[in-house]
Amino acid sequence: MKDLGGLMKSMQQMQVKLAEAQKKMESIQAEGQAGAGMVKVTLTGEKLSGISIDKSLCDPEEVEILEDLIKAAFEDARKKAEDARKSMEGDIMGGLPLPPGFKMPF
Repeated sequence: MKDLGGLMKSMQQMQVKLAEAQKKMESIQAEGQAGAGMVKVTLTGEKLSGISIDKSLCDPEEVEILEDLIKAAFEDARKKAEDARKSMEGDIMGGLPLPPGFKMPF
């Protein structure tokens, strides 16, 4: 292996970038919406950090609709957070040859 030293240096740089990315991921906020914005869910990192529900949806006779809207808003926020994570991974991994299917540790 001719360039083992170069590979090791690249891996050390990658470790530093991964640690920075993990910190950034913990602070990324993603907001999902459903029902034309009547239900909003906010995720910070991978944790639920807020829910906003329009008062007009608070009808005891229509709880199922509200439940479905909360699930849809949560899924929308989760998808946005996942997209942000994948984008960040791409930025970090750019230029480093890794095997297909390699998953990041976070």
